[in-house]
Amino acid sequence: MFLAVDPPAPAVSDLDRALQPLRPTPGAPRWTPTSRWHLTLAFLDEVPAPLLTPLRAAVAPAVARTPPMSLQLAGGGRFGSRRRPSVCWVGLGGDVPELTALAGRLSAAARAVGLPVEDRPFRAHLTVGRWRPGQPADGDLPDRLAGYRGPVWPVREVVLWRSHLGPEPRYERTAAWPVG
Repeated sequence: MFLAVDPPAPAVSDLDRALQPLRPTPGAPRWTPTSRWHLTLAFLDEVPAPLLTPLRAAVAPAVARTPPMSLQLAGGGRFGSRRRPSVCWVGLGGDVPELTALAGRLSAAARAVGLPVEDRPFRAHLTVGRWRPGQPADGDLPDRLAGYRGPVWPVREVVLWRSHLGPEPRYERTAAWPVG
C-alpha cells in the first residue's frame, strides 16, 4: 500500500505527449503505463487488516492540516548513475515544500500506528520508467526533459492505494482525504 497524490488527466496527457519522442530511443527505460503514475508520499508495503482503521484515522488529521497546494510536473532526472541508471523520473514545481511537509506528516502517522516506513528523505518525483539491470541504458535521456513544464494543477486529495502485483499489476483505491 502507499499514500499518494495523483496528477489529474490533463497533466498526465501533457506529460505523455512530451514523452512520445523519447519512448523509441535506444537505451530508453521500460516505460511505466500512465495508469500507474502516482506521486508516492509514503510507501507502506502491506498493511495488516487490523491496522487499516487506525491508519485511516491517523492520516485524516495529517491531510487536514495541509493548506491548498498547486503542483506542476517539470524537468526530469534519474536515480542511479549516468552509466547505470535505474529510474527515469519527472520532477515537480509549485508547492513542493508543502508537499514535502505532507509526506513527513503521513510517514509519522503511519509510524504512529506501528507501520514501518522507509527512513530516507522524501524526493518529490513521478517515476515514468525503469531501466532493467544489464540492459543497454541511455542515462542521458532524462536530460531531454530539462525544459519540460506541464500545466499547473491543484492538489485535491491524498489517496491510499493497494497494489496488486503480478503479470497485470493494478491498483485499488482504498481511501481518500481532501486537501485544503
